[in-house]
Amino acid sequence: MAREKIQIRKINNATARQVTFSKRRRGLFKKAEELSILCDAEVGLIVFSSTGKLFEFSSSSMKQIIEKQNTQSRNLSKQDQPSNDLQLENSDYERLSKQLEEANRQLRNMRGDDLHDLTIEELQQLEKTLETGLRRVLRRKGEQIMEQINDLRKKGLQLMEENRCLRQQVVEMSKMGKQIVAESENVLHEEGQSSDSITNISNSGNSRENDDSSDTSLRLG
Repeated sequence: MAREKIQIRKINNATARQVTFSKRRRGLFKKAEELSILCDAEVGLIVFSSTGKLFEFSSSSMKQIIEKQNTQSRNLSKQDQPSNDLQLENSDYERLSKQLEEANRQLRNMRGDDLHDLTIEELQQLEKTLETGLRRVLRRKGEQIMEQINDLRKKGLQLMEENRCLRQQVVEMSKMGKQIVAESENVLHEEGQSSDSITNISNSGNSRENDDSSDTSLRLG
């Protein structure tokens, strides 16, 4: 006669639940032991009862099995990380590619290319954008022209100031030259007067000598 199949659900009777737990736990531990022996596998089994009591089975050291499981989990997470990074990079690449394609399309439209696919609204928006850009270009152009004009004015004023300084230096040098010429002429004039006085003194000396000689000749006569 076939054995009646038990419906898998929580057993409400506490005594029957405890009996079933004990039987099933022993059977589970027996199956785990057989698995470790037959297949040369490392098996670690941990069970907590409804009351919180711990039951465990391990084919070797439970601590070593748990450490091995933690190491394996970390290795798996490291292996999954490059895959996740690669997916993020691919999504970023696709997003950036779309942005680049859209920017290139807008640039071609601003140049007047590929306009046949645009609607009236898009053409009007493009026209407004070009007008705004043109006004900004003209305004910036005017600012640069004014900056260049101001720079030229400053350079002109600087050149005029330098020219004035040079003229003043030339005038001062001319005055100094005239003063030097006047002083040299005075020196020459003074030297000429001193030579004339020396000539007069020598002439007076000679006349005296002539008078003395004449007196002497008179006396001798």
